[in-house]
Amino acid sequence: MAKTAKIPGVLALIVLFWLPSTALAQAGDETLYQRLGGYDAIAAVVDDFIGRLATDPDLGRFFIGHSEDSQKQIRQLIVDQLCEATGGPCVYTGRDMKTSHKGMRISEEDWQKTAAHLVATLDKFSVPQALQDEVLALIGTLKEDIVEEM
Repeated sequence: MAKTAKIPGVLALIVLFWLPSTALAQAGDETLYQRLGGYDAIAAVVDDFIGRLATDPDLGRFFIGHSEDSQKQIRQLIVDQLCEATGGPCVYTGRDMKTSHKGMRISEEDWQKTAAHLVATLDKFSVPQALQDEVLALIGTLKEDIVEEM
């Protein structure tokens, strides 16, 4: 895969799909969505994060074989899911995580590398540690449906 590829792929779904809305953390009356900066901030984070995953020598394999149209659709699904899961106005219409990742052979090591890329992205956008912790806690609820025991 070319190092300049910024292809949204299925692995990105690991981090941003179907975070339960009941797990929303709130400070006062603001949702996590609002505290993260809303739609545009979430979209910027997703774009940077996907770029990191797609160009990672170990994770790039999950980004091969998607048409340009599919790449755009996957990216939008990720944005919508994170938006909805954090209390925003979006509606996620994609598949559940178990179905989406079945057979991909995503390992614990892949999960950890993906999490490290997410932290690097959140750091790049100066997301405060407390908000990062909330996002990572939400994402952690997805792990058992995504990581396959080898």
